[in-house]
Amino acid sequence: MQEKDIEQKLHKGVKDTKSGALCLKFESPGFNGVPDRMILLPGEKVIFVETKKPGEKERARQKYVHGLFRALGFEVYSTVDNPEYVQEILNRCKEVIEVEKLCPTQLSTILHRQDNQ
Repeated sequence: MQEKDIEQKLHKGVKDTKSGALCLKFESPGFNGVPDRMILLPGEKVIFVETKKPGEKERARQKYVHGLFRALGFEVYSTVDNPEYVQEILNRCKEVIEVEKLCPTQLSTILHRQDNQ
Protein backbone atom coordinates (compact mmCIF):
# COMPACT_ATOMS: atom_id res chain seq x y z
CA MET A 1 0.00 0.00 0.00
CA GLN A 2 1.36 3.41 -0.99
CA GLU A 3 0.88 6.77 0.72
CA LYS A 4 -1.43 7.88 -2.10
CA ASP A 5 -3.69 4.88 -1.36
CA ILE A 6 -3.97 5.97 2.27
CA GLU A 7 -4.76 9.55 1.20
CA GLN A 8 -7.40 8.37 -1.28
CA LYS A 9 -9.10 6.21 1.35
CA LEU A 10 -9.16 9.14 3.76
CA HIS A 11 -10.47 11.55 1.12
CA LYS A 12 -13.22 9.15 0.00
CA GLY A 13 -14.21 8.37 3.59
CA VAL A 14 -14.60 12.06 4.48
CA LYS A 15 -16.63 12.66 1.33
CA ASP A 16 -18.83 9.65 2.13
CA THR A 17 -19.91 11.26 5.42
CA LYS A 18 -22.19 13.41 3.22
CA SER A 19 -21.79 16.20 5.74
CA GLY A 20 -20.14 18.71 3.45
CA ALA A 21 -16.80 18.06 5.15
CA LEU A 22 -13.71 18.61 3.03
CA CYS A 23 -10.45 16.66 3.01
CA LEU A 24 -7.95 19.00 1.39
CA LYS A 25 -4.34 18.49 0.40
CA PHE A 26 -2.46 20.89 2.65
CA GLU A 27 0.69 22.61 1.43
CA SER A 28 2.33 25.66 2.91
CA PRO A 29 5.11 27.15 0.78
CA GLY A 30 7.80 28.60 3.00
CA PHE A 31 6.73 26.59 6.06
CA ASN A 32 7.88 22.98 5.87
CA GLY A 33 6.56 20.09 7.89
CA VAL A 34 2.82 20.72 7.75
CA PRO A 35 0.56 17.65 7.69
CA ASP A 36 -0.49 16.25 4.30
CA ARG A 37 -4.23 16.65 4.76
CA MET A 38 -6.55 19.14 6.42
CA ILE A 39 -10.10 17.97 7.16
CA LEU A 40 -12.60 20.80 7.47
CA LEU A 41 -15.67 19.68 9.36
CA PRO A 42 -18.93 21.49 9.97
CA GLY A 43 -18.93 23.37 13.25
CA GLU A 44 -15.56 25.05 12.68
CA LYS A 45 -13.61 21.87 13.48
CA VAL A 46 -10.28 21.20 11.75
CA ILE A 47 -8.33 17.94 11.88
CA PHE A 48 -4.84 17.59 10.41
CA VAL A 49 -3.56 14.26 9.11
CA GLU A 50 -0.02 13.17 8.19
CA THR A 51 -0.16 10.16 5.87
CA LYS A 52 2.76 7.82 5.32
CA LYS A 53 3.38 4.60 3.48
CA PRO A 54 3.53 1.65 5.89
CA GLY A 55 6.70 1.62 7.97
CA GLU A 56 7.70 5.21 7.15
CA LYS A 57 8.15 7.67 10.03
CA GLU A 58 7.86 11.43 10.30
CA ARG A 59 10.86 13.69 9.97
CA ALA A 60 11.98 15.81 12.93
CA ARG A 61 10.55 18.98 11.36
CA GLN A 62 7.15 17.31 10.90
CA LYS A 63 7.10 16.24 14.55
CA TYR A 64 7.94 19.79 15.58
CA VAL A 65 5.22 21.37 13.43
CA HIS A 66 2.62 18.83 14.54
CA GLY A 67 3.51 19.74 18.12
CA LEU A 68 2.94 23.42 17.33
CA PHE A 69 -0.47 22.63 15.86
CA ARG A 70 -1.41 20.57 18.91
CA ALA A 71 -0.28 23.40 21.20
CA LEU A 72 -2.70 25.65 19.32
CA GLY A 73 -5.51 23.22 20.12
CA PHE A 74 -5.81 21.37 16.80
CA GLU A 75 -6.21 17.62 16.47
CA VAL A 76 -3.30 16.10 14.56
CA TYR A 77 -3.12 12.46 13.52
CA SER A 78 0.48 11.47 12.86
CA THR A 79 1.93 8.60 10.82
CA VAL A 80 -1.35 7.42 9.35
CA ASP A 81 -0.09 4.41 7.43
CA ASN A 82 -2.86 1.80 7.43
CA PRO A 83 -6.59 1.47 6.71
CA GLU A 84 -7.43 0.86 10.37
CA TYR A 85 -5.93 4.19 11.39
CA VAL A 86 -7.83 5.90 8.56
CA GLN A 87 -11.04 4.36 9.91
CA GLU A 88 -10.24 5.71 13.38
CA ILE A 89 -10.00 9.22 11.90
CA LEU A 90 -13.25 8.75 9.95
CA ASN A 91 -14.97 7.61 13.15
CA ARG A 92 -13.72 10.78 14.85
CA CYS A 93 -15.08 12.88 11.99
CA LYS A 94 -18.48 11.21 12.31
CA GLU A 95 -18.41 11.76 16.07
CA VAL A 96 -17.73 15.48 15.62
CA ILE A 97 -20.56 15.75 13.09
CA GLU A 98 -23.01 13.97 15.41
CA VAL A 99 -21.96 15.84 18.56
CA GLU A 100 -22.33 19.20 16.87
CA LYS A 101 -25.87 18.22 15.85
CA LEU A 102 -25.34 19.92 12.54
CA CYS A 103 -27.70 20.04 9.63
CA PRO A 104 -25.54 18.75 6.78
CA THR A 105 -28.40 19.07 4.29
CA GLN A 106 -27.96 22.84 3.97
CA LEU A 107 -24.25 22.61 3.29
CA SER A 108 -24.70 19.62 0.96
CA THR A 109 -27.34 21.56 -1.00
CA ILE A 110 -24.97 24.49 -1.44
CA LEU A 111 -22.13 22.20 -2.53
CA HIS A 112 -24.42 20.32 -4.91
CA ARG A 113 -25.45 23.61 -6.53
CA GLN A 114 -21.80 24.59 -6.97
CA ASP A 115 -20.97 21.22 -8.56
CA ASN A 116 -23.74 21.67 -11.12
CA GLN A 117 -22.64 25.16 -12.25
